[in-house]
Amino acid sequence: MLFDSHAHLDARRFDKDRDEVIKRAKENGISYIMNPGADFESSVKSIELADKYDMIYAAVGVHPHEAKTMDDMMLELLKGMTKKPKVMAIGEIGLDYHYDHSPREIQREWFRKQIRLAKEVNLPIIIHDREANQDVMNILKEEKAFDTGVLMHCYSGSAELAKQYVKLGAYISIAGPVTFKNARKTVEVVKTVPIDHLMIETDSPYLTPVPHRGKRNESGYVRFVAEKIAEIKDMSFEEVARQTTENAKKYFGIE
Repeated sequence: MLFDSHAHLDARRFDKDRDEVIKRAKENGISYIMNPGADFESSVKSIELADKYDMIYAAVGVHPHEAKTMDDMMLELLKGMTKKPKVMAIGEIGLDYHYDHSPREIQREWFRKQIRLAKEVNLPIIIHDREANQDVMNILKEEKAFDTGVLMHCYSGSAELAKQYVKLGAYISIAGPVTFKNARKTVEVVKTVPIDHLMIETDSPYLTPVPHRGKRNESGYVRFVAEKIAEIKDMSFEEVARQTTENAKKYFGIE
């Protein structure tokens, strides 16, 4: 039993074979998939996927790339979406200082406002942090985001920072890059973070793990992430699968 804690199955790259991709995920032992929104449209699509497939759950939110499109009316619409029974989180939200597709000031403003929304509706959050470590941590602390739950998706920070997050009660999610040859930093993170604070994900269609690197990623490939973690932590695959699934179910409030 595996839980892909972050996949974008609403992406256009799945339009031709989405049913087959989800079927393959089941065949590969994936029992749950969390599909977060990246903007208003993909948040709507995430809910539609969750309504259609038993194994899929949704998060709604606006990615830092799209922060420039946000306004108060969109925030109200997101709030309305949280009433849907399978919407289990606000995400993915955060800061991206690598691409700067939205001005940093605007990113920070809507990151804060979406954290406040999560607290208002009592849902945990899914964080995107790219080259913005200090600002993300500062905002999470200032907004008391750890009270309702923080998940660092596709974690790319240091082991030292991961330790700080775990101390604050956050969860760390590991994706395909842990399988890459140059993954020393991520391997250190996996060694450092206790298994009861780890989740696994694909971030499909992106970040495809070895041995499929270079192809489109899909939820079924999350098992390669679990296998690598088992190897790094000297645990059985079954134990990693069981514990990371338990962690994700607990975090998202899935019975």
